[in-house]
Amino acid sequence: MAQFPSSFDKDDLLKCARGELFGPGNAQLPAPPMLMMDRITDISADGGAHGKGHILAEFDITPDLWFFDCHFPGNPIMPGCLGLDGLWQLTGFNLGWRGWQGRGMAVGVGEVKLTGMVRPDRKMLTYKIDFKKAIQTRRLTMGVADGIVEADGEMIYDVKGMKVVLSEA
Repeated sequence: MAQFPSSFDKDDLLKCARGELFGPGNAQLPAPPMLMMDRITDISADGGAHGKGHILAEFDITPDLWFFDCHFPGNPIMPGCLGLDGLWQLTGFNLGWRGWQGRGMAVGVGEVKLTGMVRPDRKMLTYKIDFKKAIQTRRLTMGVADGIVEADGEMIYDVKGMKVVLSEA
């Protein structure tokens, strides 16, 4: 396993978006504005509810975020798909952090429950991901995880069975 720290600030995440953290052709976060977190506060390969790894991250909410102007004019709400994408981004990041090779790609999700909204008056989203499987074989590198998103401490997303693979292509 590669030796990376267990927390990352915004500059580190931007290095990952540029392909500088895990190396060319490996797990990479999207660049802003699609980068859906500001920091990773904790990451492991053996922690979490199932002992298979976890990741905790935060995203600061400000009224000037790009999506509030267009979704929906006069009734600004963060699109639910962006919170799900943040969970997928972090799942792939964990696989790269383990030192596993390949580009990340979301390939599925079992169940998504949205029970709240992110409006401009919220202050922070917290992502919590627990891996159920993290496998690397000669033919497949994949993470399967459950995740939640909290807005100011209130759970608003509950996601089961997220799947991310790392691929050479």
